[in-house]
Amino acid sequence: MRPAFVLVAAAIGLTPGAMAQEEPPRLAERAHQDRTIVYFLHAPETHAFDLYHDYTESREGMDHYLNVVRKGSTVSGPRARILDTGEALKSEILKGEAIAAAHLDIGEPVRPDSEVVVVRFPPVARGASLRLRISETYTDPERYRLDGDELVWDRSFGRPRNAVVLPAGWMLTASAIPATVSETADGRIRLDFVNPRPDEIAVLVKARRRGPAH
Repeated sequence: MRPAFVLVAAAIGLTPGAMAQEEPPRLAERAHQDRTIVYFLHAPETHAFDLYHDYTESREGMDHYLNVVRKGSTVSGPRARILDTGEALKSEILKGEAIAAAHLDIGEPVRPDSEVVVVRFPPVARGASLRLRISETYTDPERYRLDGDELVWDRSFGRPRNAVVLPAGWMLTASAIPATVSETADGRIRLDFVNPRPDEIAVLVKARRRGPAH
């Protein structure tokens, strides 16, 4: 079997060593990912929503988390804590030159309008981990809006598990991506999306106000 493996690797221009180097980032990005993101929509005319995402950080020496704000969105009120202990963490919003001055790698070129949420925590020790919760409020007129009397949520999800909770008093009318639909304890409609693929899903959700109860 070994010669066949070498031939396949050579055919696509990679050595077995190079292929091994490619595997860890791919595995860390999807197969080992345990991040859950939940969006709580405000009234659609505000274009605003709260969100939190929980994830486990286990990389030795890692001491910060970065969340790059999507173009067209604005962020406010970032806050974070270690779920294992309840300890509140320092968080801040950096823009443009401040990002470059902090020598942060945001995974893309830093522009004058670049914006990132930075959460700092104690460096992770070897063999240890931290379970973190990061919460933020966003405003995004393009992706979350009111079209006539219809709520429109049009946003892509890159993580494997995401949930959207509609505003109180709204009912689901359409979803472009399959979801598990449930009702929260306070009567709001919740949609849970699962994407096992290593790509994004374009989630388009529509809803209308509920009529008076009979």
